[in-house]
Amino acid sequence: MSYHHEASEPDHLDYDSIAEEENCSPLKSPTRSIITDTNAHNYRGRSGISTPARIALGASASRLAAPSPVVDPNGLGWPAKSTLSRLHESPAEKAERVAKLAGAVRTLLECIGEDPDREGLQRTPDRYAKALLWMTKGYEERLSDVINNAVFAEDHDELVIVRDIDVFSLCEHHLVPFTGKISIGYIPNSLVLGLSKLARIAETFSRRLQVQERLTRQVALAVEEAIKPRGVAVVMEATVDCASPKAIYAWLCEECKNQAQQLSRRPCLAASAPKRRLEKSF
Repeated sequence: MSYHHEASEPDHLDYDSIAEEENCSPLKSPTRSIITDTNAHNYRGRSGISTPARIALGASASRLAAPSPVVDPNGLGWPAKSTLSRLHESPAEKAERVAKLAGAVRTLLECIGEDPDREGLQRTPDRYAKALLWMTKGYEERLSDVINNAVFAEDHDELVIVRDIDVFSLCEHHLVPFTGKISIGYIPNSLVLGLSKLARIAETFSRRLQVQERLTRQVALAVEEAIKPRGVAVVMEATVDCASPKAIYAWLCEECKNQAQQLSRRPCLAASAPKRRLEKSF
């Protein structure tokens, strides 16, 4: 998946506009695609709130209606509606959220015929609840907090690129993991961004429920928002487990099954960037 944008002037961004959503479709083969003109798709300029909103449609509706109001002006939760509360909740509220999630996982185990009280599963609901909140921690992070003033004035007008940033995310369609590598390049316009912050931006947006197309776009818009470069390009190559023609293939929706046999591991890029370890025990 690729995203490419060029701008001759760092225009002021309209934070009150609402973008229209592209019609989403299952991953195709090959799954690398290029978006060459953001204006043609009416994208927002801001990374966090570049969310198109989908209106509730009738069963027979086949296209998007007019966009609905912005859900979250802080840019924390696109497209979720209540993630802002995760940033400000108290320890008691966090414990309540974990307990609610754990209860849902216990119900899931019961629904598949398992015994959540047997030895191997007694602590599974609580573990999974904490793990899911950690894997979606990107909903709690603002772009300004991620960058943390690591923007520097620099008279440099040649391409800056960081390749092969490892990312881990969750497919929003089936809630199964997908992994891949993101390469980010930009041409500065008097400002440069700390190289490690490019990896942090990629991590922030990947630690949400995602699709590859949106993740690629959000990373590019975040870089554009941070330093207003002359141009920015993002390439993502990933393996999406929910479209694997192997073990998980049996329970895919029919639309995904039609695409699954065409998918394969996309080749990795040559150079390597410092890798951020995304490991935690629960």
